[in-house]
Amino acid sequence: MTVDDSGSGTGSPPDPEKPELQGGDEQDPADPLALRLEQLILGAERRYTPFQAARSAGVSMELASRFWRAMGFADIGQAKALTEADVLALRRLAGLVEAGLLSEAMAVQVARSTGQTTARLADWQIDSFLEGLTEPPEPGMTRTEVTYPLMELLLPELEEFLVYVWRRQLAAATGRVVQAGDDEEMVDRRLAVGFADLVGFTRLTRRMEEEELGELVEAFETTSADLVAAHGGRLIKTLGDEVLYAADDAGTAGEIALRLIETMANDETMPELRVGMSFGTVTTRMGDVFGTTVNLASRLTSIAPRDAVLVDGAFAAELIRSGEAPESEAEATAAAEKAEEAGEEPPSYRFALQPMWQRPVRGLGVVEPWTLTRRT
Repeated sequence: MTVDDSGSGTGSPPDPEKPELQGGDEQDPADPLALRLEQLILGAERRYTPFQAARSAGVSMELASRFWRAMGFADIGQAKALTEADVLALRRLAGLVEAGLLSEAMAVQVARSTGQTTARLADWQIDSFLEGLTEPPEPGMTRTEVTYPLMELLLPELEEFLVYVWRRQLAAATGRVVQAGDDEEMVDRRLAVGFADLVGFTRLTRRMEEEELGELVEAFETTSADLVAAHGGRLIKTLGDEVLYAADDAGTAGEIALRLIETMANDETMPELRVGMSFGTVTTRMGDVFGTTVNLASRLTSIAPRDAVLVDGAFAAELIRSGEAPESEAEATAAAEKAEEAGEEPPSYRFALQPMWQRPVRGLGVVEPWTLTRRT
């Protein structure tokens, strides 16, 4: 979909009723199965050029192009490749803007965030899920002969499951916003942020076969995602050999970090792991997190020893403030003795903190990292 399709500049707008101006037939894929699959998945056949779709939706070509590109789709010139669903999507987004519910910029962000998220989901499902299921069941059958009936069966089930998970995630995200202290905290929040990084991954890429490497990365991402979710954190993104997660409090983030280290250490097939964490104000945008706190967590990861967790001073202070770690073992011993004299239960600390030497961190000045361990 291109802005020039509107007929701006020299020449006249294309006539939507003249098929010789649409150029769709020449650009359509030759594979009839690909067209049948597309029609099955989209639930409609190709009817519109970009110009026709924009006009039917009652939006300008410029805005239609911005929405289309934001969703992650390539410009298609004047191909007759759009369906009734494309028109309806444009109409809905434009309607939200006209009703004043969304600004035009926010509507584009909605299109972009949805497009980026679902693009990755679709790629994963085709590469990993459907690829394994579409092995020809009988000799002589091709994968393409199996794909159509399989997709016909899976599509409604996957669609319902996608909507269910989205609603669940939306409910959880809405709950976090409602619990925020004020309006500013909804965008700039105080969070614990952690990076977990596989040690020596670059060397592994030179030694391992591609398929073996892919299996290792998938196992790492799957294990990390499960542990983060199970213990109350949120997986922000995965970067092959690295995962980024966040939690509302330092204790939750610390538990996740140590669980990751322990789990990977018990798996002989996995490389060693290192984790860096920081606590502070974080800016959230489109499901991602930004800011000095995130940068510091990343830098701490790069200097963390193997199978160890490094945290910044603010993270350590938060654990001490919440009573989940003593400032020192001497303090823990004194508190235990005091409790014993009073006939009370001694404090129960989950974590132990050990300060390290101050060191310069690129772009962030001098920091004092702390190692985080379990307190036995």
